[in-house]
Amino acid sequence: MLGLRLLIVFASAFVCTTNASGEQVLLQSEIAPEHADHSLLSPSFHAFVEEVRKNVSFPLGIAVGAVQLSDNGQQPKTYVHAWGQKTEDGDGNDLTTDTLFAMASCSKAFLATSVGLLIDDFAHARNVTPLPSGTTRLDWDTKIAALLPDEWQLDDVWTTRFASIRDVLGHVSGLPRHDFSYKAQDSPQDVVLRMRHLPTAYELREKWSYNNQMYVLGSYLIAKYANTTYPLFVNERLFSPLNMTTTTVWTSVANSTGKLSQAWSREGRRIPYWFRDDMAYFNAGPGGVISSVEDMIKWLAVLINKGVAPVSGNPIVPATVIEAVTTAQNVVIGQPTPKYGEGLVGYGMGWERWSYDGIEVVSHTGGIPGFSSHTAFSPSNKVGVVILINADEQSKPAMQILKRAFAELLNRPSSLSPLPEAPPEVPCHAVESAGEPLSLDLDAYTGTYTSSGYGSITLCSADSDSPYCADVLSDFASLGPVTGPSPRLYSAYTSLWSTHARLRHRSRNTFGFTFTALFPHGYGKNTTAFESYETGEAEGWAEFVVDANKVTGFSVILDDAAAVARGRRTGGTAREIADAWFTKL
Repeated sequence: MLGLRLLIVFASAFVCTTNASGEQVLLQSEIAPEHADHSLLSPSFHAFVEEVRKNVSFPLGIAVGAVQLSDNGQQPKTYVHAWGQKTEDGDGNDLTTDTLFAMASCSKAFLATSVGLLIDDFAHARNVTPLPSGTTRLDWDTKIAALLPDEWQLDDVWTTRFASIRDVLGHVSGLPRHDFSYKAQDSPQDVVLRMRHLPTAYELREKWSYNNQMYVLGSYLIAKYANTTYPLFVNERLFSPLNMTTTTVWTSVANSTGKLSQAWSREGRRIPYWFRDDMAYFNAGPGGVISSVEDMIKWLAVLINKGVAPVSGNPIVPATVIEAVTTAQNVVIGQPTPKYGEGLVGYGMGWERWSYDGIEVVSHTGGIPGFSSHTAFSPSNKVGVVILINADEQSKPAMQILKRAFAELLNRPSSLSPLPEAPPEVPCHAVESAGEPLSLDLDAYTGTYTSSGYGSITLCSADSDSPYCADVLSDFASLGPVTGPSPRLYSAYTSLWSTHARLRHRSRNTFGFTFTALFPHGYGKNTTAFESYETGEAEGWAEFVVDANKVTGFSVILDDAAAVARGRRTGGTAREIADAWFTKL
Protein backbone atom coordinates (compact mmCIF):
# COMPACT_ATOMS: atom_id res chain seq x y z
CA MET A 1 0.00 0.00 0.00
CA LEU A 2 1.21 3.50 -0.75
CA GLY A 3 0.83 4.49 2.87
CA LEU A 4 3.50 1.98 3.85
CA ARG A 5 6.03 3.24 1.34
CA LEU A 6 6.65 6.29 3.50
CA LEU A 7 9.12 8.23 1.42
CA ILE A 8 8.56 11.63 3.00
CA VAL A 9 9.70 14.61 0.97
CA PHE A 10 10.09 17.60 3.23
CA ALA A 11 9.23 20.95 1.71
CA SER A 12 10.66 22.70 4.75
CA ALA A 13 14.30 22.96 5.70
CA PHE A 14 13.38 21.46 9.07
CA VAL A 15 12.28 17.95 10.02
CA CYS A 16 11.06 16.51 13.30
CA THR A 17 13.12 13.67 14.66
CA THR A 18 13.90 11.81 17.86
CA ASN A 19 17.18 12.26 19.66
CA ALA A 20 19.10 9.56 21.56
CA SER A 21 17.06 10.31 24.68
CA GLY A 22 13.79 9.78 22.88
CA GLU A 23 12.87 13.49 22.79
CA GLN A 24 11.35 15.14 19.74
CA VAL A 25 13.69 17.75 18.29
CA LEU A 26 13.90 19.83 15.13
CA LEU A 27 16.78 18.93 12.88
CA GLN A 28 17.88 21.60 10.44
CA SER A 29 18.78 20.44 6.95
CA GLU A 30 22.52 20.12 7.44
CA ILE A 31 23.96 19.85 3.98
CA ALA A 32 22.46 21.66 1.03
CA PRO A 33 23.79 20.70 -2.42
CA GLU A 34 23.54 24.30 -3.60
CA HIS A 35 26.21 25.14 -1.01
CA ALA A 36 28.62 22.51 -2.28
CA ASP A 37 32.26 23.57 -2.39
CA HIS A 38 33.35 22.68 -5.91
CA SER A 39 36.96 23.48 -5.04
CA LEU A 40 37.06 20.52 -2.64
CA LEU A 41 38.13 18.30 -5.55
CA SER A 42 40.19 19.85 -8.31
CA PRO A 43 39.80 20.09 -12.10
CA SER A 44 42.43 17.35 -12.35
CA PHE A 45 40.09 15.08 -10.37
CA HIS A 46 37.34 15.84 -12.91
CA ALA A 47 39.73 14.95 -15.72
CA PHE A 48 40.63 11.72 -13.91
CA VAL A 49 36.98 10.65 -13.70
CA GLU A 50 36.43 11.54 -17.35
CA GLU A 51 39.41 9.36 -18.27
CA VAL A 52 37.94 6.51 -16.23
CA ARG A 53 34.71 6.86 -18.19
CA LYS A 54 36.53 6.89 -21.52
CA ASN A 55 38.25 3.63 -20.66
CA VAL A 56 34.89 1.85 -20.61
CA SER A 57 33.41 0.87 -23.94
CA PHE A 58 30.00 2.47 -23.34
CA PRO A 59 28.87 5.84 -21.90
CA LEU A 60 29.11 5.09 -18.19
CA GLY A 61 27.25 7.31 -15.71
CA ILE A 62 29.22 8.22 -12.57
CA ALA A 63 28.23 10.40 -9.62
CA VAL A 64 30.67 11.37 -6.87
CA GLY A 65 30.01 13.00 -3.52
CA ALA A 66 32.55 14.09 -0.90
CA VAL A 67 32.31 15.67 2.52
CA GLN A 68 34.94 17.13 4.84
CA LEU A 69 34.37 18.18 8.44
CA SER A 70 36.43 20.58 10.47
CA ASP A 71 37.76 19.52 13.85
CA ASN A 72 34.94 21.33 15.64
CA GLY A 73 32.23 19.63 13.55
CA GLN A 74 30.85 22.89 12.13
CA GLN A 75 29.36 23.37 8.64
CA PRO A 76 30.93 20.67 6.49
CA LYS A 77 32.49 21.32 3.13
CA THR A 78 30.82 19.21 0.45
CA TYR A 79 31.29 18.32 -3.18
CA VAL A 80 28.89 16.63 -5.60
CA HIS A 81 29.29 16.09 -9.33
CA ALA A 82 27.86 13.81 -12.02
CA TRP A 83 29.17 12.66 -15.39
CA GLY A 84 27.54 10.78 -18.25
CA GLN A 85 24.23 9.17 -19.02
CA LYS A 86 21.18 8.57 -16.90
CA THR A 87 18.81 7.29 -19.60
CA GLU A 88 19.23 5.81 -23.05
CA ASP A 89 17.01 8.60 -24.42
CA GLY A 90 19.21 11.34 -22.99
CA ASP A 91 22.04 13.23 -24.63
CA GLY A 92 24.72 11.22 -22.81
CA ASN A 93 25.17 13.95 -20.21
CA ASP A 94 21.83 13.84 -18.39
CA LEU A 95 23.07 12.37 -15.11
CA THR A 96 22.64 14.80 -12.20
CA THR A 97 23.79 14.86 -8.58
CA ASP A 98 20.27 14.08 -7.36
CA THR A 99 20.01 11.01 -9.62
CA LEU A 100 19.00 7.91 -7.67
CA PHE A 101 21.06 4.72 -7.80
CA ALA A 102 20.80 1.29 -6.21
CA MET A 103 23.12 1.26 -3.20
CA ALA A 104 23.37 -2.55 -3.37
CA SER A 105 25.48 -3.82 -0.44
CA CYS A 106 26.21 -0.30 0.79
CA SER A 107 22.70 -0.82 2.21
CA LYS A 108 24.15 -3.16 4.83
CA ALA A 109 25.48 -0.27 6.90
CA PHE A 110 21.93 1.06 7.32
CA LEU A 111 20.72 -2.35 8.47
CA ALA A 112 23.57 -2.85 10.95
CA THR A 113 23.02 0.66 12.33
CA SER A 114 19.29 0.01 12.59
CA VAL A 115 19.95 -3.14 14.64
CA GLY A 116 22.19 -0.99 16.84
CA LEU A 117 19.36 1.50 17.33
CA LEU A 118 17.04 -1.34 18.31
CA ILE A 119 19.63 -2.56 20.83
CA ASP A 120 19.97 0.96 22.21
CA ASP A 121 16.19 1.25 22.52
CA PHE A 122 16.12 -1.91 24.66
CA ALA A 123 19.08 -0.73 26.74
CA HIS A 124 17.28 2.53 27.61
CA ALA A 125 13.79 0.97 28.00
CA ARG A 126 12.38 2.87 25.00
CA ASN A 127 11.40 -0.55 23.66
CA VAL A 128 9.86 -3.00 26.10
CA THR A 129 8.73 -5.63 23.60
CA PRO A 130 8.76 -8.97 25.44
CA LEU A 131 11.71 -11.20 24.57
CA PRO A 132 11.33 -15.00 24.39
CA SER A 133 11.19 -16.87 27.68
CA GLY A 134 14.61 -17.10 29.30
CA THR A 135 16.07 -14.21 27.28
CA THR A 136 16.84 -11.25 29.51
CA ARG A 137 18.71 -8.87 27.23
CA LEU A 138 19.11 -7.77 23.62
CA ASP A 139 22.62 -6.76 22.63
CA TRP A 140 25.22 -7.57 19.99
CA ASP A 141 26.17 -10.81 21.76
CA THR A 142 22.62 -12.09 22.22
CA LYS A 143 22.29 -15.48 20.55
CA ILE A 144 20.07 -15.78 17.49
CA ALA A 145 18.65 -19.00 18.95
CA ALA A 146 17.45 -17.00 21.96
CA LEU A 147 15.65 -14.47 19.75
CA LEU A 148 14.25 -16.88 17.14
CA PRO A 149 13.94 -20.14 19.10
CA ASP A 150 11.43 -21.76 16.75
CA GLU A 151 12.87 -20.48 13.47
CA TRP A 152 16.68 -20.29 13.58
CA GLN A 153 18.54 -23.48 12.68
CA LEU A 154 21.66 -24.29 10.70
CA ASP A 155 23.06 -27.72 9.88
CA ASP A 156 25.69 -27.29 12.60
CA VAL A 157 24.40 -27.72 16.17
CA TRP A 158 27.12 -25.60 17.78
CA THR A 159 26.54 -22.69 15.39
CA THR A 160 22.78 -22.91 15.82
CA ARG A 161 23.17 -22.67 19.59
CA PHE A 162 25.91 -20.05 19.93
CA ALA A 163 25.85 -17.72 16.89
CA SER A 164 25.20 -14.13 18.00
CA ILE A 165 23.93 -11.01 16.26
CA ARG A 166 27.56 -9.85 16.04
CA ASP A 167 28.54 -13.14 14.37
CA VAL A 168 25.87 -13.19 11.69
CA LEU A 169 26.24 -9.51 10.75
CA GLY A 170 30.03 -9.95 10.80
CA HIS A 171 29.83 -12.81 8.24
CA VAL A 172 31.38 -15.48 10.49
CA SER A 173 28.35 -17.76 10.90
CA GLY A 174 30.05 -20.39 8.73
CA LEU A 175 27.27 -20.24 6.14
CA PRO A 176 28.55 -19.08 2.72
CA ARG A 177 26.54 -17.03 0.23
CA HIS A 178 23.95 -19.43 -1.24
CA ASP A 179 22.63 -16.46 -3.23
CA PHE A 180 20.72 -18.61 -5.71
CA SER A 181 18.67 -20.34 -3.03
CA TYR A 182 16.25 -17.45 -2.45
CA LYS A 183 13.48 -16.23 -4.71
CA ALA A 184 12.06 -12.82 -5.52
CA GLN A 185 8.78 -13.63 -3.77
CA ASP A 186 10.38 -14.81 -0.50
CA SER A 187 9.54 -13.20 2.82
CA PRO A 188 12.24 -12.62 5.44
CA GLN A 189 10.85 -15.56 7.39
CA ASP A 190 11.10 -17.78 4.28
CA VAL A 191 14.80 -16.94 4.02
CA VAL A 192 15.43 -17.63 7.72
CA LEU A 193 13.58 -20.95 7.70
CA ARG A 194 15.40 -22.15 4.56
CA MET A 195 18.83 -21.69 6.13
CA ARG A 196 18.53 -25.07 7.87
CA HIS A 197 18.61 -26.72 4.45
CA LEU A 198 21.75 -24.91 3.26
CA PRO A 199 25.13 -26.52 4.02
CA THR A 200 27.56 -24.55 6.12
CA ALA A 201 31.23 -24.65 5.16
CA TYR A 202 33.03 -23.46 8.29
CA GLU A 203 32.71 -23.68 12.02
CA LEU A 204 31.36 -20.65 13.85
CA ARG A 205 33.93 -17.81 13.72
CA GLU A 206 36.42 -20.00 11.84
CA LYS A 207 36.48 -17.89 8.68
CA TRP A 208 34.93 -14.72 7.29
CA SER A 209 32.46 -15.73 4.57
CA TYR A 210 30.11 -13.17 3.03
CA ASN A 211 26.40 -13.91 3.32
CA ASN A 212 23.57 -11.62 2.19
CA GLN A 213 20.93 -13.71 3.92
CA MET A 214 22.17 -12.80 7.39
CA TYR A 215 21.18 -9.21 6.64
CA VAL A 216 17.71 -10.48 5.75
CA LEU A 217 17.77 -12.11 9.19
CA GLY A 218 18.76 -8.74 10.68
CA SER A 219 15.76 -7.04 9.11
CA TYR A 220 13.58 -9.87 10.40
CA LEU A 221 14.81 -9.27 13.96
CA ILE A 222 13.86 -5.60 13.63
CA ALA A 223 10.40 -6.47 12.34
CA LYS A 224 9.89 -8.93 15.19
CA TYR A 225 11.16 -6.81 18.07
CA ALA A 226 10.44 -3.25 16.92
CA ASN A 227 6.86 -4.17 15.99
CA THR A 228 7.17 -2.62 12.55
CA THR A 229 8.68 -3.47 9.19
CA TYR A 230 12.33 -2.80 8.48
CA PRO A 231 11.47 -0.40 5.60
CA LEU A 232 9.42 1.72 8.00
CA PHE A 233 12.03 1.51 10.77
CA VAL A 234 14.98 2.61 8.62
CA ASN A 235 12.97 5.45 7.14
CA GLU A 236 11.77 6.73 10.52
CA ARG A 237 15.05 6.31 12.39
CA LEU A 238 17.65 7.10 9.71
CA PHE A 239 16.46 8.46 6.36
CA SER A 240 14.09 11.07 7.81
CA PRO A 241 16.29 12.30 10.69
CA LEU A 242 19.22 12.57 8.26
CA ASN A 243 17.00 14.56 5.87
CA MET A 244 17.77 12.05 3.10
CA THR A 245 14.64 13.25 1.35
CA THR A 246 14.74 11.06 -1.75
CA THR A 247 16.30 7.93 -0.23
CA THR A 248 13.92 4.96 -0.12
CA VAL A 249 13.71 1.19 -0.44
CA TRP A 250 10.63 1.31 -2.70
CA THR A 251 11.35 1.16 -6.42
CA SER A 252 7.97 2.65 -7.33
CA VAL A 253 8.62 5.68 -5.10
CA ALA A 254 12.07 6.21 -6.63
CA ASN A 255 10.56 5.88 -10.10
CA SER A 256 7.81 8.37 -9.33
CA THR A 257 10.39 11.10 -8.67
CA GLY A 258 11.74 10.84 -12.22
CA LYS A 259 15.23 10.70 -10.72
CA LEU A 260 15.96 6.95 -10.83
CA SER A 261 18.80 6.10 -13.19
CA GLN A 262 18.41 3.42 -15.78
CA ALA A 263 20.77 0.46 -15.45
CA TRP A 264 23.37 -1.18 -17.68
CA SER A 265 25.22 -4.48 -17.66
CA ARG A 266 29.02 -4.71 -17.75
CA GLU A 267 28.77 -5.17 -21.53
CA GLY A 268 26.78 -1.96 -21.90
CA ARG A 269 23.36 -3.52 -22.41
CA ARG A 270 20.48 -1.77 -20.74
CA ILE A 271 18.73 -4.00 -18.18
CA PRO A 272 15.64 -3.46 -16.01
CA TYR A 273 15.89 -2.14 -12.46
CA TRP A 274 16.38 -5.45 -10.67
CA PHE A 275 14.23 -5.04 -7.55
CA ARG A 276 10.46 -4.67 -7.34
CA ASP A 277 8.44 -3.28 -4.44
CA ASP A 278 7.36 -6.76 -3.33
CA MET A 279 11.02 -7.65 -2.75
CA ALA A 280 11.67 -4.77 -0.35
CA TYR A 281 10.69 -6.51 2.86
CA PHE A 282 13.43 -9.11 2.54
CA ASN A 283 15.91 -7.28 0.32
CA ALA A 284 16.07 -3.81 1.90
CA GLY A 285 18.55 -4.95 4.55
CA PRO A 286 21.20 -6.63 2.42
CA GLY A 287 20.93 -4.49 -0.71
CA GLY A 288 17.71 -2.58 -1.37
CA VAL A 289 18.40 1.05 -0.45
CA ILE A 290 18.05 3.61 -3.29
CA SER A 291 19.82 6.95 -2.86
CA SER A 292 21.87 9.73 -4.45
CA VAL A 293 25.27 11.28 -3.78
CA GLU A 294 23.45 14.34 -2.40
CA ASP A 295 21.74 12.22 0.24
CA MET A 296 24.63 9.87 0.94
CA ILE A 297 27.02 12.65 1.97
CA LYS A 298 24.53 13.54 4.71
CA TRP A 299 24.87 9.98 6.00
CA LEU A 300 28.66 10.14 5.82
CA ALA A 301 28.80 13.49 7.63
CA VAL A 302 26.93 12.10 10.63
CA LEU A 303 29.08 8.96 10.70
CA ILE A 304 32.25 11.04 10.61
CA ASN A 305 30.86 13.23 13.40
CA LYS A 306 30.26 10.15 15.62
CA GLY A 307 26.51 10.13 15.15
CA VAL A 308 25.90 13.82 15.74
CA ALA A 309 24.50 16.10 13.04
CA PRO A 310 27.05 18.79 12.12
CA VAL A 311 26.00 22.38 12.81
CA SER A 312 22.89 21.62 14.89
CA GLY A 313 24.61 19.17 17.21
CA ASN A 314 21.54 16.93 17.33
CA PRO A 315 22.35 13.26 18.06
CA ILE A 316 21.09 10.91 15.35
CA VAL A 317 22.93 7.66 16.09
CA PRO A 318 24.59 6.83 19.43
CA ALA A 319 28.38 6.88 19.15
CA THR A 320 28.44 3.42 20.72
CA VAL A 321 26.46 2.04 17.77
CA ILE A 322 28.81 3.57 15.21
CA GLU A 323 31.80 2.24 17.12
CA ALA A 324 30.29 -1.25 17.26
CA VAL A 325 29.49 -1.52 13.55
CA THR A 326 32.73 0.05 12.28
CA THR A 327 35.18 -1.74 14.60
CA ALA A 328 36.77 -4.67 12.77
CA GLN A 329 35.97 -7.95 14.51
CA ASN A 330 36.99 -10.41 11.79
CA VAL A 331 39.75 -10.69 9.22
CA VAL A 332 38.62 -10.50 5.59
CA ILE A 333 42.08 -10.41 3.98
CA GLY A 334 45.02 -11.35 6.17
CA GLN A 335 47.87 -10.14 3.99
CA PRO A 336 48.75 -7.10 1.86
CA THR A 337 47.11 -6.81 -1.55
CA PRO A 338 47.48 -4.35 -4.45
CA LYS A 339 43.83 -3.32 -4.05
CA TYR A 340 43.92 -2.53 -0.33
CA GLY A 341 47.59 -1.78 0.23
CA GLU A 342 49.99 -2.98 2.88
CA GLY A 343 47.57 -3.44 5.76
CA LEU A 344 45.00 -6.10 6.54
CA VAL A 345 41.27 -5.81 5.86
CA GLY A 346 38.88 -6.35 8.74
CA TYR A 347 35.08 -6.41 8.94
CA GLY A 348 32.76 -5.01 11.56
CA MET A 349 29.05 -5.14 10.74
CA GLY A 350 28.17 -3.64 7.37
CA TRP A 351 31.62 -2.02 7.09
CA GLU A 352 35.16 -3.04 6.14
CA ARG A 353 38.12 -1.37 7.84
CA TRP A 354 41.53 -0.98 6.21
CA SER A 355 44.29 1.54 5.57
CA TYR A 356 45.84 2.76 2.35
CA ASP A 357 48.95 4.93 2.11
CA GLY A 358 48.57 5.75 5.78
CA ILE A 359 44.88 6.71 5.41
CA GLU A 360 42.45 5.00 7.76
CA VAL A 361 39.40 3.88 5.73
CA VAL A 362 35.99 2.50 6.72
CA SER A 363 34.13 1.44 3.60
CA HIS A 364 31.78 -0.92 1.82
CA THR A 365 31.27 -1.75 -1.81
CA GLY A 366 28.05 -2.73 -3.54
CA GLY A 367 27.02 -4.37 -6.77
CA ILE A 368 23.77 -5.65 -8.24
CA PRO A 369 22.82 -6.09 -11.89
CA GLY A 370 23.03 -2.59 -13.37
CA PHE A 371 24.72 -0.72 -10.53
CA SER A 372 28.01 -0.41 -8.62
CA SER A 373 28.62 1.61 -5.46
CA HIS A 374 31.39 2.43 -3.02
CA THR A 375 30.88 4.33 0.23
CA ALA A 376 33.86 5.25 2.43
CA PHE A 377 34.98 7.58 5.18
CA SER A 378 38.11 8.19 7.20
CA PRO A 379 37.12 8.88 10.82
CA SER A 380 40.51 10.25 11.88
CA ASN A 381 40.74 12.53 8.83
CA LYS A 382 37.05 13.55 8.91
CA VAL A 383 36.45 13.00 5.20
CA GLY A 384 34.02 10.80 3.29
CA VAL A 385 33.44 9.84 -0.33
CA VAL A 386 30.66 8.06 -2.20
CA ILE A 387 30.91 6.80 -5.80
CA LEU A 388 27.79 5.62 -7.65
CA ILE A 389 27.90 4.05 -11.12
CA ASN A 390 24.94 2.94 -13.24
CA ALA A 391 26.56 -0.24 -14.58
CA ASP A 392 27.50 -3.48 -12.86
CA GLU A 393 30.95 -4.91 -12.09
CA GLN A 394 32.65 -1.50 -11.91
CA SER A 395 34.38 -2.00 -8.56
CA LYS A 396 37.86 -1.33 -9.99
CA PRO A 397 37.00 2.09 -11.48
CA ALA A 398 35.15 2.97 -8.27
CA MET A 399 38.18 2.07 -6.14
CA GLN A 400 40.44 4.16 -8.39
CA ILE A 401 38.15 7.17 -8.01
CA LEU A 402 37.96 6.64 -4.24
CA LYS A 403 41.74 6.58 -3.80
CA ARG A 404 42.21 9.63 -6.01
CA ALA A 405 39.51 11.52 -4.10
CA PHE A 406 41.05 10.71 -0.72
CA ALA A 407 44.48 11.77 -1.96
CA GLU A 408 43.11 15.16 -3.03
CA LEU A 409 40.98 15.70 0.08
CA LEU A 410 44.00 15.05 2.29
CA ASN A 411 46.53 16.84 0.08
CA ARG A 412 48.45 13.67 -0.66
CA PRO A 413 50.37 13.11 -3.90
CA SER A 414 48.78 10.56 -6.21
CA SER A 415 50.41 8.67 -9.03
CA LEU A 416 47.21 6.80 -9.90
CA SER A 417 46.34 6.59 -13.57
CA PRO A 418 42.99 5.31 -14.83
CA LEU A 419 43.22 1.64 -15.69
CA PRO A 420 42.62 0.71 -19.33
CA GLU A 421 39.48 -1.30 -19.86
CA ALA A 422 40.19 -4.95 -19.08
CA PRO A 423 39.68 -7.44 -21.91
CA PRO A 424 36.45 -9.39 -21.48
CA GLU A 425 36.84 -12.61 -19.54
CA VAL A 426 36.02 -15.88 -21.27
CA PRO A 427 32.93 -17.18 -19.45
CA CYS A 428 32.99 -20.70 -18.07
CA HIS A 429 30.14 -21.75 -20.32
CA ALA A 430 32.16 -20.78 -23.42
CA VAL A 431 34.94 -23.27 -22.65
CA GLU A 432 34.47 -26.37 -24.77
CA SER A 433 35.21 -29.82 -23.41
CA ALA A 434 38.62 -31.36 -23.91
CA GLY A 435 38.20 -34.06 -21.27
CA GLU A 436 36.94 -37.62 -21.16
CA PRO A 437 33.49 -38.41 -22.58
CA LEU A 438 30.31 -38.72 -20.52
CA SER A 439 29.76 -41.99 -18.68
CA LEU A 440 26.24 -42.31 -20.14
CA ASP A 441 24.25 -40.90 -23.04
CA LEU A 442 23.34 -37.24 -22.52
CA ASP A 443 19.62 -38.06 -22.21
CA ALA A 444 20.39 -39.96 -18.99
CA TYR A 445 21.32 -36.64 -17.36
CA THR A 446 18.09 -34.87 -18.35
CA GLY A 447 15.01 -34.80 -16.17
CA THR A 448 13.82 -33.23 -12.92
CA TYR A 449 15.92 -32.93 -9.78
CA THR A 450 15.11 -31.46 -6.39
CA SER A 451 17.05 -29.83 -3.55
CA SER A 452 15.74 -29.05 -0.08
CA GLY A 453 17.53 -25.70 -0.11
CA TYR A 454 17.32 -24.68 -3.76
CA GLY A 455 14.06 -26.18 -4.99
CA SER A 456 13.54 -28.08 -8.23
CA ILE A 457 15.32 -27.88 -11.55
CA THR A 458 14.52 -29.67 -14.82
CA LEU A 459 17.43 -30.22 -17.22
CA CYS A 460 16.88 -30.37 -20.97
CA SER A 461 19.13 -31.40 -23.85
CA ALA A 462 18.80 -30.21 -27.43
CA ASP A 463 16.84 -33.42 -28.14
CA SER A 464 14.31 -32.96 -25.33
CA ASP A 465 10.83 -32.51 -26.79
CA SER A 466 8.54 -31.65 -23.86
CA PRO A 467 6.71 -28.30 -24.04
CA TYR A 468 8.75 -27.10 -21.05
CA CYS A 469 12.04 -27.96 -22.74
CA ALA A 470 10.87 -26.45 -26.02
CA ASP A 471 10.41 -23.12 -24.24
CA VAL A 472 13.77 -23.39 -22.45
CA LEU A 473 15.62 -24.27 -25.66
CA SER A 474 13.88 -21.45 -27.50
CA ASP A 475 15.13 -18.97 -24.90
CA PHE A 476 18.71 -20.18 -25.20
CA ALA A 477 18.51 -20.44 -29.00
CA SER A 478 17.98 -16.66 -29.08
CA LEU A 479 21.65 -16.38 -28.04
CA GLY A 480 23.01 -18.89 -30.55
CA PRO A 481 23.11 -22.62 -31.34
CA VAL A 482 22.12 -24.92 -28.46
CA THR A 483 24.40 -27.68 -29.75
CA GLY A 484 28.16 -27.67 -30.11
CA PRO A 485 31.32 -29.74 -29.77
CA SER A 486 30.57 -30.51 -26.11
CA PRO A 487 27.32 -31.87 -24.61
CA ARG A 488 25.07 -29.20 -23.09
CA LEU A 489 22.13 -29.08 -20.72
CA TYR A 490 19.72 -26.20 -20.14
CA SER A 491 17.06 -25.26 -17.61
CA ALA A 492 14.80 -22.49 -16.45
CA TYR A 493 15.75 -21.60 -12.88
CA THR A 494 14.13 -18.62 -11.21
CA SER A 495 15.87 -17.01 -8.26
CA LEU A 496 16.31 -13.37 -7.30
CA TRP A 497 19.35 -13.22 -9.58
CA SER A 498 18.59 -15.71 -12.38
CA THR A 499 16.02 -16.90 -14.86
CA HIS A 500 17.91 -19.89 -16.28
CA ALA A 501 20.86 -22.25 -15.81
CA ARG A 502 23.34 -23.62 -18.36
CA LEU A 503 25.57 -26.69 -18.08
CA ARG A 504 28.41 -27.43 -20.50
CA HIS A 505 30.35 -30.68 -20.34
CA ARG A 506 33.96 -30.67 -19.14
CA SER A 507 35.01 -34.25 -18.45
CA ARG A 508 33.22 -37.50 -17.57
CA ASN A 509 30.36 -36.52 -15.25
CA THR A 510 31.48 -32.95 -14.61
CA PHE A 511 29.91 -29.89 -16.25
CA GLY A 512 30.61 -26.18 -16.07
CA PHE A 513 27.57 -24.53 -14.49
CA THR A 514 26.20 -20.98 -14.82
CA PHE A 515 23.15 -19.32 -13.30
CA THR A 516 22.14 -16.61 -15.75
CA ALA A 517 19.38 -14.13 -16.59
CA LEU A 518 18.25 -14.32 -20.22
CA PHE A 519 16.69 -11.51 -22.23
CA PRO A 520 15.56 -13.31 -25.42
CA HIS A 521 13.96 -10.13 -26.79
CA GLY A 522 16.56 -7.70 -25.53
CA TYR A 523 15.66 -4.76 -23.35
CA GLY A 524 15.13 -1.08 -24.00
CA LYS A 525 15.85 0.13 -27.52
CA ASN A 526 18.12 -2.80 -28.35
CA THR A 527 15.87 -5.80 -29.03
CA THR A 528 18.63 -8.32 -29.75
CA ALA A 529 18.92 -11.19 -27.27
CA PHE A 530 21.53 -11.17 -24.51
CA GLU A 531 22.21 -12.55 -21.04
CA SER A 532 23.47 -11.10 -17.77
CA TYR A 533 25.13 -12.77 -14.78
CA GLU A 534 27.72 -11.88 -12.15
CA THR A 535 31.20 -12.95 -13.14
CA GLY A 536 32.52 -15.55 -10.73
CA GLU A 537 29.62 -15.61 -8.26
CA ALA A 538 27.18 -17.17 -10.74
CA GLU A 539 29.70 -19.57 -12.28
CA GLY A 540 30.87 -22.92 -10.98
CA TRP A 541 30.64 -26.59 -11.76
CA ALA A 542 28.32 -29.54 -11.38
CA GLU A 543 29.24 -33.15 -10.77
CA PHE A 544 26.73 -35.89 -11.54
CA VAL A 545 26.74 -39.13 -9.57
CA VAL A 546 26.15 -42.31 -11.54
CA ASP A 547 25.26 -45.55 -9.75
CA ALA A 548 24.41 -48.79 -11.52
CA ASN A 549 24.30 -46.96 -14.86
CA LYS A 550 21.77 -44.46 -13.54
CA VAL A 551 22.17 -40.80 -12.62
CA THR A 552 21.10 -40.40 -8.98
CA GLY A 553 21.74 -36.70 -8.59
CA PHE A 554 24.25 -33.90 -9.01
CA SER A 555 26.12 -31.39 -6.88
CA VAL A 556 26.53 -27.70 -7.68
CA ILE A 557 29.62 -25.89 -6.44
CA LEU A 558 29.88 -22.11 -6.86
CA ASP A 559 32.23 -21.47 -3.92
CA ASP A 560 35.43 -23.50 -4.31
CA ALA A 561 36.82 -22.47 -0.91
CA ALA A 562 33.63 -23.64 0.80
CA ALA A 563 33.78 -26.96 -1.05
CA VAL A 564 37.40 -27.49 0.03
CA ALA A 565 36.48 -26.71 3.65
CA ARG A 566 33.61 -29.20 3.58
CA GLY A 567 35.92 -31.77 2.05
CA ARG A 568 38.34 -31.45 4.96
CA ARG A 569 35.56 -32.22 7.46
CA THR A 570 33.85 -35.01 5.55
CA GLY A 571 34.68 -37.85 3.23
CA GLY A 572 34.71 -35.43 0.34
CA THR A 573 32.03 -37.03 -1.83
CA ALA A 574 30.20 -34.92 -4.40
CA ARG A 575 27.20 -34.67 -2.11
CA GLU A 576 29.23 -33.79 0.99
CA ILE A 577 31.16 -30.91 -0.53
CA ALA A 578 28.30 -29.40 -2.54
CA ASP A 579 26.78 -25.94 -2.14
CA ALA A 580 23.60 -27.62 -3.35
CA TRP A 581 22.74 -31.27 -3.88
CA PHE A 582 19.96 -32.10 -6.35
CA THR A 583 18.39 -35.58 -6.15
CA LYS A 584 16.96 -36.99 -9.36
CA LEU A 585 13.26 -37.73 -9.20
